[in-house]
Amino acid sequence: MVSSRPLGRRFGWLWASYAVSAYGSGLGFGALPLVAVLALHAGPAQVSALSAVGPAVGALIAVPLAPWVEVRRKRSVMIMMDLARFAAMVTIPVAYAFGWLGFVQLLVVSAMVAAAKIAFNAAGGAYLKAVVRPDDLLVANARFESTNWSSIAVGPPLGGAAIGLFGPVATVLADALSYLLSALGLTAIGGREEAPAASGKGPLRARALLDGWRHILGHPVLRPLYLNNMLVSGLIMATEPLLAVLLIRQLGFPPWQYGLAFAAPCLGGLIGSRLARRVVARFGRAWVFRTVGTLRAVWLIGLVLVRPGVVGLVTVMVVELAIIINMSLYTPVLATYRLEHTPEHLVARTLTAWSIGQQASIAVLTALAGLLADATGPRTALTVAGLLILTTPLLLPRRGRTPHPEPEPSPSPS
Repeated sequence: MVSSRPLGRRFGWLWASYAVSAYGSGLGFGALPLVAVLALHAGPAQVSALSAVGPAVGALIAVPLAPWVEVRRKRSVMIMMDLARFAAMVTIPVAYAFGWLGFVQLLVVSAMVAAAKIAFNAAGGAYLKAVVRPDDLLVANARFESTNWSSIAVGPPLGGAAIGLFGPVATVLADALSYLLSALGLTAIGGREEAPAASGKGPLRARALLDGWRHILGHPVLRPLYLNNMLVSGLIMATEPLLAVLLIRQLGFPPWQYGLAFAAPCLGGLIGSRLARRVVARFGRAWVFRTVGTLRAVWLIGLVLVRPGVVGLVTVMVVELAIIINMSLYTPVLATYRLEHTPEHLVARTLTAWSIGQQASIAVLTALAGLLADATGPRTALTVAGLLILTTPLLLPRRGRTPHPEPEPSPSPS
């Protein structure tokens, strides 16, 4: 289980701020596409563009932000990014109330929120290293992971009910307010954060844009983990719109069953994240990367077997549960290793590069999967995604490249 040892007041406020924001985002999960459909009567092409183009543009915007984040106090950056997301999101209910809401505005908000999220996460990873001791990083990351999955399990069903009661922009407003509350929580941490050392100027600033990728691609373990993570995340996320079409339109699942099929398995995230520290103590991180990294990729092909009725619903839930348990165990171990093996002056740029690569992969593979589904049907596209992801374990670090420093396996983990 995750250690019950307190991690200090500063981490408590940091975790609380993360939780508020995560649950707000859970309530607003898929809110912008829903607003596009319900308020603007957008078609499938527009909804797909909103899901792919906005985050992709946000990733491009985030590229020059990385060096800027690196040389500033991280908590101040996090507060600014929360306020920026609040300001962007709150324009949607305001525009809706006055009848001004348009599709272009949704695209702009989607890009701004995506860019701010990448910058926030980059600053947050660097700040976490200053808040907790090195041997508590895995515990802290596991707590964030647990919170993330519980918010996804609880938020979307409540968000759906809120939309039914209060209209299509209700969850957007809730999400916006969660960023404001997160900023207030971060402010409550108090104290003065030490200013980072100034970096070079002039030509070095342009070069600094790529320093995160240089570090990742030059590291013998981070490089394969990065490439593997991009493909696994992209292929898993690419199946979401395919499943929506398959389950609701072709197999006739009612919306509440569709929501249940994805919300309930997210509770598996509590299981995996709570096991992370114990599994690492017993088997080591190299085992987690190779074995759990493989297990999170072998289940997706099972979605091809979905049929109408209760059996089909259970099939989706079992597949999603297995993926999520392994993902939630793997992710905090990966996040901790990445922080431990990144120099202090490169943390923000490395985390930004990682997020941009993942976001770009999701956007590209989602678009390609949509095109394939249009040409051949969603089940064929799911089959291709399921087969491709089976090849991703080949990118995991080889057995001879053990991530180090490696904790000694223990027969009785605490």
